[in-house]
Amino acid sequence: MEGIEHRVVKVNGINMHLAEKGEGPVILLLHGFPELWYSWRHQIIALSSMGFRAVAPDLRGFGDSDAPDPVESYNCFNIIGDVVELINLLAPDERKVFVVGHDWGAYMAWYLCMFRPDKVKAVVNLSVPFIRLGREINPVDAWRAIYGDDHYVSRFQEVGEIEGEFAEVGAERVVKEFLSDFPVLLPKGKLFKRPLDEPITLPCWLSEEEASYYVTKFQKGGFTGGLNYYRNLYRNWELLAPWVGCGVKTAAKFIVGDKDLAYNMAGMKEYIHGGGFKEDVPSLQEVVVLEGVGHFINMEKPDEITNHIYDFFAQF
Repeated sequence: MEGIEHRVVKVNGINMHLAEKGEGPVILLLHGFPELWYSWRHQIIALSSMGFRAVAPDLRGFGDSDAPDPVESYNCFNIIGDVVELINLLAPDERKVFVVGHDWGAYMAWYLCMFRPDKVKAVVNLSVPFIRLGREINPVDAWRAIYGDDHYVSRFQEVGEIEGEFAEVGAERVVKEFLSDFPVLLPKGKLFKRPLDEPITLPCWLSEEEASYYVTKFQKGGFTGGLNYYRNLYRNWELLAPWVGCGVKTAAKFIVGDKDLAYNMAGMKEYIHGGGFKEDVPSLQEVVVLEGVGHFINMEKPDEITNHIYDFFAQF
C-alpha cells in the first residue's frame, strides 16, 4: 500500500511483524481485536506525509507475528515487554515515542504509560479509557454479573470453546460480523444476530478487498492469540495489585464514538465525563466524542482521527 514497508524484528523472545512508513519522530500504532496492523493503514500513509515515522506492529498472537502457545504468555507484562523492546529498537537514541492505541492496543498503551512513562512522549487512545484498578471484584466476574454468561468477555474465557464455534461458522463470517457490528452477546448455539445464510453488508468504510485481508490472516493464524488477551483479564487483575491507586501521568488525549460498545458499557460515560477519568489521568488534555461513530473509529473516520493525532502530537 503506497510505499508501506514490512519487516520482522525480534523483541522479547518473539518475532514481530511491522508495517511502517515515513521519516521523523516515531508514532507507534497499537491495534485491537480482531484486528491487525492493517487497521492503521489510513493513518500510516497520512501521518508519514506529515513528518512522522508511523509504525504499526501485529501484536503478539496476531497476523504475521509469533503466537506463543501458553495462555499466560499474553498477560499485560508480556505485551508491554514486547512494546518496550520495540520502542528501544525503533528509537535507539531517545528511546521514547508517541503512542496511539485502539481497543486492546489502548488498554495496553495505558499500562505502558503507567509502567514505563519514560518511553512515551504523549498518548492518544481510542475507544477504551484508562480503567481504574480496584480489588473489589475481578473484571471477568464484574462483566458476567452485569451482562450474563453470553457476554463476549465471558464467552471468550474457556480455551477452545469459542474457537470451535468460530471454526464451525468460518473465519470469514466471524471477521465480517465483528468488523461490521461488534457483537456484545454471543449466545451458545447462535453466535450472531443474523442467520448464517443471510449475507453481511459491510459498512461503507470497509470494502470487500479490505475485509479479505483480515479474513486471510485469521484463516491462517486463527483467533486464539487474540482471544488469549481476554483470558488474561483475571491474571492481569491479580498481577496489577501493586499498582492499585496509581494512574497515568503521561500527556493524553482520548477519542471515542458515541455508538461504541465500550462507551456504552455500564458506568463508562459517568467515569469518562464525571471526573473519575481525569482524576486517574491528570494530564488528560482532551476527551473527544464523535457522533454517529462506532467501535472501529480509526477506520470509520480515518481523516478526523489522523488530524486529531497530528494536532495533539505536533505540540510536543
